Amino acid sequence: MTQRGPKATAERNRTLDLASALVRGAVAAGLGLGSLTVLVMVVWISSPYPDIGPGGVLRAAAGVWLLAHGAGLVRPDTLSGVPAPVSMVPLLLVLGPVWLAHRAARDAAEPEEGRPRPSRAGAFCAVTAGYLLVVAGAAACARGGSLRPDPDTLVFPVALVVAGAAAAGVWTAAGRPFGPLPSWSPLVLQEATARTLFRDRAEAACRSAAAGVTVLLGGGALLVAVALGQNAGAAQDAFLGLAGDWSGRFAVLLLAASLVPNAALWGAAYGLGPGFSLGTGATATPLGLDGTPAVPHFPLLAAVPDQGPGSLLNGAALAVPVAAALAVAWFTARRAAPADAPRAQAWSTRETVRVALLAALGCAAGTALLTAVAGGPLGTGALREFGPVWWLAGPAALAWTAGIGVPATLLLRLWRLRTPGWAWRRDVPEADVPPATATARAAATATATAKATATARVAARATAAAVGAEDGEKAEAEAVIGRRRRWWAPWRGRGGASGDAARGGGAAAPAASSVPAPGTAPDAAPGALVGAVGPGAGRGDAGFEPYDFLPTDPWHENDFREARWASLKRGSGGLMADFPADPADPADPADPADLAFPAFPAFPAGPAGPAGPAGPAGSAAPAAPADFAAGRPAPDPDRPGPTP
Repeated sequence: MTQRGPKATAERNRTLDLASALVRGAVAAGLGLGSLTVLVMVVWISSPYPDIGPGGVLRAAAGVWLLAHGAGLVRPDTLSGVPAPVSMVPLLLVLGPVWLAHRAARDAAEPEEGRPRPSRAGAFCAVTAGYLLVVAGAAACARGGSLRPDPDTLVFPVALVVAGAAAAGVWTAAGRPFGPLPSWSPLVLQEATARTLFRDRAEAACRSAAAGVTVLLGGGALLVAVALGQNAGAAQDAFLGLAGDWSGRFAVLLLAASLVPNAALWGAAYGLGPGFSLGTGATATPLGLDGTPAVPHFPLLAAVPDQGPGSLLNGAALAVPVAAALAVAWFTARRAAPADAPRAQAWSTRETVRVALLAALGCAAGTALLTAVAGGPLGTGALREFGPVWWLAGPAALAWTAGIGVPATLLLRLWRLRTPGWAWRRDVPEADVPPATATARAAATATATAKATATARVAARATAAAVGAEDGEKAEAEAVIGRRRRWWAPWRGRGGASGDAARGGGAAAPAASSVPAPGTAPDAAPGALVGAVGPGAGRGDAGFEPYDFLPTDPWHENDFREARWASLKRGSGGLMADFPADPADPADPADPADLAFPAFPAFPAGPAGPAGPAGPAGSAAPAAPADFAAGRPAPDPDRPGPTP
């Protein structure tokens, strides 16, 4: 038995991947064709007066499916005998085939478990080839039907639509990267896309352009809905007049629903200014309807304005491109000045203008492309021009989005880069505000002193906690010298407390300085902080730390010593004995060194020893030496006596 080498195995796996991608493309096309055929068959079966057989239904379904890809159809049976073109593509039907081709290419380009990743170019070519095989079969089937495909449109735009959807699927499978470009692309573009900055700006421009096109579509749909609401009676008459049975009305309803995106684009072109054509001699714009329109009897066409000059309500349609330009500006400004990024990372004015112009150009290109497929000829007479004119709608979208979007982007960028100090201030005078340097110098001195003694730091913490608990929010309100700026009032700065008092009619108290005056620390009350003028003083400073200040109470005075000694006695639980004072002691009570040592107590008498035959009973312990008792200091007259 011959064993295959690694190279042969790799070639075999590659062939299997390409075959799988080819099958995926064919299956995607078959799903779209089959679903549309089922829908057409349901309408044909429910019709009480079918005039064609099953073969004609299949051919008509194949022709409609090709029309959904952009192919032009020809209707040979006309009253004049001249074949009439049908080139208006129902855009809602386009979504199905495009999504199926996109998904097939995405699944083919994604790697599977246990198998190597297929080539992106191979997956794209295989999926496109498989899909176009089904397209060729459908075109051959529809040639003998009532709606025959135009052979010139099978390459463009049908093949282009399929290839574009497949390329988008492969790009999605790769993670939607902005580069690198293929090797056959120009070197300048390859170098540009290799830069991260270029990719970031290009992505921002594409997002802003997509937002502008979306707002245009939404605004156009809103215009159509309002117009249909005003002419609801005419729309109902057109709907009921086209078909008398329920199956025919259902078919008309499906056709109208598939043309809703087209109507939205017509409304967008109307709001942009160029409007749309209603035949060779009529154009509808916000200024009015000129000429004699050739309007078929169809429900959606009831939204067409009346003939004559436009009114103020028609001019309100110009708000649609304004909204689109503001959407482009908003999305561009969000990327130019992010809210969570520092000011240094914001784009410059030149970069912001460039990205806004690129977004406006992208919005114009998208509008021109969509309006080009939203209309099309429906005959050879007056209806050979029907719908928006793309070479007018595109430049109009560029003018609106660039003329309004670029200045709006710069204004929004300035707004997002504003700082809390950007305002006309109505604060306290500068002289009332304590100097930052003096405050920092005082805080540094107090911090250095506090670190010298650990016991003093503990006492300062307890004192600061007591002051904070007593004062609470009142002390903080007195310390804060400004008010936070509100988002709805950007013209307001940070107003001080004295400024508010002045506006309220009262006199503003001068701001207290947090710098202590020399020589005032000994006169401060016990428990006060060095440099603190009032409760909560200094809390408005940026580097304020209440635990870094020393208390001003004297540590070695007699009163404080006695208080600490009494506290230790109470906390000992009676284990510490009372020391009686000796009034005969001539020592100087003013000496702090002598006060630091308490009197030595007399030794108590010892217990009696055990009885024995040779010795007497145990005697008492000897008393303290006389010279030690004589050396004790005299008692302080202000010191309280022993506890009874």
